[in-house]
Amino acid sequence: SYFGDKSSCVENTSTLNLTSCSSVRGLNTTCIGKAPLSASRSVCRSHTPLMGYSVTSSSAASAHTVASVIVAVVEGRGLARGEVGMASIDLKNPEVILSQFADNTTYAKVITKLKILTPLEIIMSNTACDAGNTTKLFSLITEHFKNVTFTTVQRKYFNETKGLEYIEQLCASEFSTIFMEVQSKYYCLAAAAALLKYVEFIQNSVYAPKSLKVRFQGSEKTAMIDSSSAQNLELVINNRDSRNGHTLFGILNYTKTPGGSRRLRSNILEPLVDAETINTRLDCVQELLQDEELFFGLQAVISKFLDTEQLLSVLVQIPKQDTIKAAESKITNLIYLKHTLELVEPLKAALRSCNTPLLKAYYNSLEDSRFGIILEKITTVINDDTRYTKGCLSMRTQKCYAVKPNINEFLDIARRTYTEIVDDIAGMITQLAEKYNLPMKTSFSSARGFFIQMNVDCSTLPNGQLPSEFTKITRMKNTYSFTSADLIKMNERCQESLREIYHMTYLIVCKLLNEIYEHIHCLYKLSDIVSMLDMLLSFAHACTLSDYVRPEFTDTLAIKQGWHPILEKIAVEKPVSNNTYLTEGNNFAIITGPNMSGKSTYLKQIALCQIMAQIGSYVPAEYCSFRIAEQIFTRIGMDDDIETNASTFMKEMKEITYIIQNANDKSLIIIDELGRGTSAEEGIGICYAACEYLLNLKAFTLFATHFLELCHIDALYPNVENYHFEVQHVRSSAGNKEKIAYTYTLSKGYTEEKNYGLKAAEVSSLPSSVILDAKEITHHIAKQILHRQKSTPEMMKQRAVYHLAMRLVQTARNSRLDPDSLRIYLKGLKKKYEASCPAPGQNDEQ
Repeated sequence: SYFGDKSSCVENTSTLNLTSCSSVRGLNTTCIGKAPLSASRSVCRSHTPLMGYSVTSSSAASAHTVASVIVAVVEGRGLARGEVGMASIDLKNPEVILSQFADNTTYAKVITKLKILTPLEIIMSNTACDAGNTTKLFSLITEHFKNVTFTTVQRKYFNETKGLEYIEQLCASEFSTIFMEVQSKYYCLAAAAALLKYVEFIQNSVYAPKSLKVRFQGSEKTAMIDSSSAQNLELVINNRDSRNGHTLFGILNYTKTPGGSRRLRSNILEPLVDAETINTRLDCVQELLQDEELFFGLQAVISKFLDTEQLLSVLVQIPKQDTIKAAESKITNLIYLKHTLELVEPLKAALRSCNTPLLKAYYNSLEDSRFGIILEKITTVINDDTRYTKGCLSMRTQKCYAVKPNINEFLDIARRTYTEIVDDIAGMITQLAEKYNLPMKTSFSSARGFFIQMNVDCSTLPNGQLPSEFTKITRMKNTYSFTSADLIKMNERCQESLREIYHMTYLIVCKLLNEIYEHIHCLYKLSDIVSMLDMLLSFAHACTLSDYVRPEFTDTLAIKQGWHPILEKIAVEKPVSNNTYLTEGNNFAIITGPNMSGKSTYLKQIALCQIMAQIGSYVPAEYCSFRIAEQIFTRIGMDDDIETNASTFMKEMKEITYIIQNANDKSLIIIDELGRGTSAEEGIGICYAACEYLLNLKAFTLFATHFLELCHIDALYPNVENYHFEVQHVRSSAGNKEKIAYTYTLSKGYTEEKNYGLKAAEVSSLPSSVILDAKEITHHIAKQILHRQKSTPEMMKQRAVYHLAMRLVQTARNSRLDPDSLRIYLKGLKKKYEASCPAPGQNDEQ
């Protein structure tokens, strides 16, 4: 486990027969133990950092570097196959999330949900992976999550009655409406039972009664983005370099707390679909942008918060054994709790003058008297000036003197002893320095305790060596660190007296925590408010660095001069901006243009803008309106390398199948080339058939292709619009060679460029004889094949009537024009219609 914490596990070892599934797909490397857990296995991992030091707020970005979520998954059997229950808990955040849903045979929802959770460990029932009889769900999960530890638990632990009991016992009273939601959801209850039993077992601690937040998360309230789309669009991970911040998450992440950063990530992967909620968020961002004082005031307070969720998580766990580590951890966390509660007043003060409903609601939530009650209880026992500090020695001092004097006289005596020892150490080192006439000073590290350090040039030492009484000498350049036998003894005495202090302080702290538990739920509210405000501040911050605009939500996708948000951060100058317009009647755009003319960037840009709008952020454009997408699908050619060429075509087919099976009228579909891994005729056939299928949906589809034959589909389907990226031909100064200049500008119609593949080949260093040969053959084939489909006057008329009708419906639904402007607009429409009708004699049907 990544914390390397080993705690001896006395209870529970012989009761649970947990087998780690090491035989499956070579997972031996990541598995816990290969033998069933029995009394013989006395050491058990503790995943949660027991020490308080991990709750630093120094870097919000590193919040997800370490996985800390454990998920239990169970699937119905027999007729209920496909009904999946999931329960997950983040070891750094005491919130159990239950979900249950019906999934199809591809298990896309399960895989997507798991990818979003990025689990540390997945628990399944042993019946799901019996050798030779593994379920499809199990094989799929092991295939997608090769680096995640799998643990199988006996089926009997997946017990829904036990699950409901656990929830009744552990769920905080404020979230008790969950019972109504999950009473009949047997699969997620069964998963919860196995999960909580397992977590208590590995953590060697139990959760305090009525202390957890439990919520049921259906898959209805958020848009679904499958994991390959999230990867293609580089939402949270850059495809070239996973450490690189050039992702949508990277350019929006100006959060100051780990909680805010986690919230932003989960929002990007699961955007909202409720326009009202999104607009509420946008109102907040707008107010933050307009009111500088509010923005900077809030930012200053929010940045002082530690990881509130993890703090809560450690507070609500009751260790099964009282070790010194557990004691120290609890004391640290109480100091953190005091630090957090002292920030409630400044946060209220920052929010006092706000106007938007959401910020007002947050202000009212902070009026909760329980924050004051907890703080009051803490200050009766804990010193007022005890606070969170950086540095291990100063924090150690804070912990020693946390409890007020005169509460426990033995504690006061132990503290005096500790002070005397520390003074003795300092005195002893001063004496040594005088004795040897060397510039020694006292240093401290959590690993070594007190030791001696000095900066001195080696040549000034007698014989170039330190006196013989010093041991454990390390040297970095001219800095020596060392200790002596006496100092080691003093350190041991120091540790001994610390243990006493911690033990006595711990007893007082536990008593205090027991009084606090009943009020602790207000902290869930607080951590929720802090992470949300942090994310909204982050959106506002991103806006101040670029000219983003507030999106509207209608039934049209219209972006005026939008640009790619990530490209803007990488490029030296601002990217070329382009328009996008899709409506119900014009819901299919085919985009053509030479290689490298900007097709892929444009397609990704639209999907990213859609996601930004649906999480409540402003969008990189001059004006934009979106139709809320319930699903976002992408099929983008990623693997163009030779090694995978054999499977490129199969991968494309799998992706397009997934889209066709799952898309609905409210989807946004982005397809960047299809059918390339096979012959041209078959490729065109597949593209055409896929287009015709998608054209029957009201989904918004953008389709980039090199098959120009596909552009003629607009003759049959009036809801298709052709666009292309323009390029210019520039003669080189010598005048003998023609170069292509890319404008990256989108225009109507399909591309006029011919043989741009050959032009790209010319730029590469192919021999000229080969290129000439290729041109000749291309010309010959083109003559034979291309009998262009011409539109008949009848078709053109039908198309003109369709477009007119669509525009009129659009105007009736959304127009905000006054009568005069409306009249002018309608006259314009009439003119446009007349112009696009073929013969002059056919104007009598208007």
